[in-house]
Amino acid sequence: MLYWLYERMLERQLTMLPRNICIMISGDEVMVAPKKICDCTRWCIDISSSVSRRYGEASQSGEKDNTTIEGLTYHISTKDPLSLGEFLPAMRDIADIAELTLLYGDFVEKAGTGMHVTIAIGKSGREEITNGIRQMACERVQPSRVDETMLESYLTFKYTPDFVIKTGGDHLTDFLIWQSVYSELFFSDVNWRYMRKVDFLRALRDYQSRVRRFGR
Repeated sequence: MLYWLYERMLERQLTMLPRNICIMISGDEVMVAPKKICDCTRWCIDISSSVSRRYGEASQSGEKDNTTIEGLTYHISTKDPLSLGEFLPAMRDIADIAELTLLYGDFVEKAGTGMHVTIAIGKSGREEITNGIRQMACERVQPSRVDETMLESYLTFKYTPDFVIKTGGDHLTDFLIWQSVYSELFFSDVNWRYMRKVDFLRALRDYQSRVRRFGR
């Protein structure tokens, strides 16, 4: 009962949300709590609906709406993606409540509708950039044409996370190493297995209190 009241209090303190969130977890954490991914996705949908309902959509000044979580990405760090095969059904359950893109080895699965959710298993940021450069070379792109915009067009993940959450107090991986250069980072001491909605709300409250400078 007390946690429910605390959740409500924290949620009502939120007036703005990150549009794109990336949550970094390890393969071992998924093995211990595979259903937590679906739980966290449901939290995001509920929180986004609540904040958007209370504070409306885009502001009258024409600024982008910051009361809705538009995209959620889970990066599962593992050197052996195939070891997580038995846990894929729990991940696919997300398609019942959101639009799911699942990247698993060389396979890409898409299903569902709603908020955009991506699960990237064992993907590497350095590998993503290297593959983009190789593709440009194969297409004989002239060096004089290569700039930041050109490189970004060859990346697999073409969005920029506003907020990156790492659970368990561990170090970050190189996933979205290019895209997350100006992202706000949050390191949670709470292990993924024990993550509760109240812990997630605390992270969002921390994000709201920051002043983003985007490298300036």
